[in-house]
Amino acid sequence: MRFSLFALLVLAAPLAARAQDATVPLDGDTYRLIDRYAIRYGAAVPSLHTSLKPYGRTQVAQLAEAIAGGDTTTRFTATDRFNLRWLRRDNWNASRHPAEVRDGYVKGVFYQRPADLYSVQTPDSAFTLRVNPVLYVGYGSGTSSGTLGTNINTRGIQLEGTIDKRLGFYTFLADNQIFAPDYVDARIRRDGVVPNEAFWKPFRASGSTAGGYDFFSARGYLNYAATRHISVQLGHDRVFVGNGYRSLILSDFAPPMFFLKLNTQVWKFRYQNLFTELTANYGRANQVFGKKYMAQHHLSFAVTPRLSVGLSEMIIFGKRTGGFELQYLNPVIFYRSIEQSVGSRDNSLVGADVKWNVVDRVQLYGQLLLDEFLLKEIQARKGWWANKQAVQVGAKYVDVAGISNLDLQAEFNFIRPFTYQHQDSLTNYQHYQQPLAHPIGANLWEVVGVVRYQPNPLPRLTLTGKAIYTHFGTDVGTRNNGTNVLLSYNTRNGDYGHEVGQGLGTDQLHLDLTASYQVGHNLFVDVKQVVRQAAYDRTAFISTTLTPPQIDGNFTSVALRWNIGQRLYEF
Repeated sequence: MRFSLFALLVLAAPLAARAQDATVPLDGDTYRLIDRYAIRYGAAVPSLHTSLKPYGRTQVAQLAEAIAGGDTTTRFTATDRFNLRWLRRDNWNASRHPAEVRDGYVKGVFYQRPADLYSVQTPDSAFTLRVNPVLYVGYGSGTSSGTLGTNINTRGIQLEGTIDKRLGFYTFLADNQIFAPDYVDARIRRDGVVPNEAFWKPFRASGSTAGGYDFFSARGYLNYAATRHISVQLGHDRVFVGNGYRSLILSDFAPPMFFLKLNTQVWKFRYQNLFTELTANYGRANQVFGKKYMAQHHLSFAVTPRLSVGLSEMIIFGKRTGGFELQYLNPVIFYRSIEQSVGSRDNSLVGADVKWNVVDRVQLYGQLLLDEFLLKEIQARKGWWANKQAVQVGAKYVDVAGISNLDLQAEFNFIRPFTYQHQDSLTNYQHYQQPLAHPIGANLWEVVGVVRYQPNPLPRLTLTGKAIYTHFGTDVGTRNNGTNVLLSYNTRNGDYGHEVGQGLGTDQLHLDLTASYQVGHNLFVDVKQVVRQAAYDRTAFISTTLTPPQIDGNFTSVALRWNIGQRLYEF
C-alpha cells in the first residue's frame, strides 16, 4: 500500500497540477450553509459534487465568489451578504479575491485576516498557514443529566495550509472531558465506547456515580494534487456520503479512521477510492486492538447541472492470519468478484444515491443500500432475515415561501433488521464498536424534520429546530433482533418472520431547539433545549424482570464554541 502511494506520487510529480488545499472540516451547521447556496446557485460551480464530503476549500470559495460576483452590496439581503462574506473569509486561502478579507489586525500579528488568529501567505502564494485555537465549554442540567450536570470542556488547536499550491495539510488536536446525559451513558455502558470518539478514560467517577469521560481527539491529513484531475489524500479523519441528514452508506458518526483516498474529477465525473484501516474491537486492557479494513469506491455523475447520481461499493474484511488483501487495491473492479475469487466471506455492500435540484429552492435526494439481496425472497414476503436493505428519501426547501434564509428539510429512513451485521467484528459494518452508517444501527424507520432560520435583521443569530421520530426494535437481554450492528447475525432467532421494529418495539421522539449567536468569526454562543420521549411496546418484553433501556429525558445547556462544531447525540 505504501509502495503504491509512493509510485503514484513519483510518476505524477512532473505533470502539471492544479492548486490543492485543505478541506472544510465536517460540521453540520457549516455544511447546511454551503448546501443551501449549492441548491440555489450550484449550477455556477458544477465541480462541486455534494454527495461526497468533506468539500475542498477551493470549491466552496468558487461557489461563494460565483454567487456574489465580487459584489455583495446589492442583489442580496443583509443575511445573504453576511453568509457569503463569511464563506469567502473562511476560505480566503482558496479565494481569487484575497484582498477583500485583509481587514483585521491586532498589533500587526494576530487576525490579519478575520478568520484566523494567526495566518501567513507568501507573496507568490507558495505557502499559506492558518492557526486557530479550539474551545468548547458548556454546562447543562435536566432530568437526564444526573448530579454532575451535562458538561463539556474541550481545548485544542487547529492548523492547516498549503505548500507550492500542490500540497495541502490539516491538523486538529484537542483534549476533552465530558459529563454526558443519562441516555448517552446507557449507550456507553452498552458498547464500551464514547460516541464519535476512540480511546477514553473515566473522569471523576466514584462509587455509584458514573462520572465523566476523558479523551483526546486528533485528526489530520496530507492532500496532494498529483495531476490537474487527480488528488491523493493520506490521513486520519471522517468521511460522509450522501446529501441527507443521515447517511445510510457511510456517515461521520464513528471516530476518525486512517485512510488513503484517491479523488479523480474530470468532465462530469467524480470518482473516489477510499482504503481504510478500522478497529475491529476495543477493550480496556493494555492490548493491541483488532484491525480490519474497508475498501470503497464511489462514482458520481452530474447528468445535468441539477441532477446527479452516484454508485458506491464497499467491502469490509479482516484477516485472522495476515493483513490487507492487496487485490482490493484495484481501483476499478467489482469487489464481489475479488471476494469470490480469493475464497473469502467478506462483507460486501453496494449503494446508490441521487440528488435533483428541481428548482432553485427545492432539492430532492435519496439513497439505497443493499447489504444482501435475493429477489425471490422479497417476492415471497416471508421476512427472510438476509434481505438486508436500507432506503432514504428526503427533500430540502430553502427560502421557504420567499422568506429569506428560512430553510426546511424532511427525511425518511428505513433500514431492515440485521443490515450492517455480519459474522463477527472483523466483517461487520462498524469501526471502534460504532456504526459506520446510521447511529442507531438498523431495524428501524425514522422521520427527520429540520427548520433553520437566520433573521434578516440579525444575521449573526441562527435558530434551529429539529424533530427526529424513530421507531425501532430494542435488543433486550441477550436476544439479537437485528438492531445492534455489533452483534453477529448468527445469533438471530430463525430465518423468517423478521420485520422492522421487532424486539422491544420503541417509539422515540428527539426534539432539539438551538439558538446560536456568532459573536465573532467561528465564535458561537449556543443555548439548547433537548427533549426526549420514548414509549415501549411492553408486550414485546422477553422477560418482565428486564428493565427498559434509558433513552428519554430532557436537558437545557449553554455553551461557548470556538472553531469547532456542536457535539450532538442524536440516537
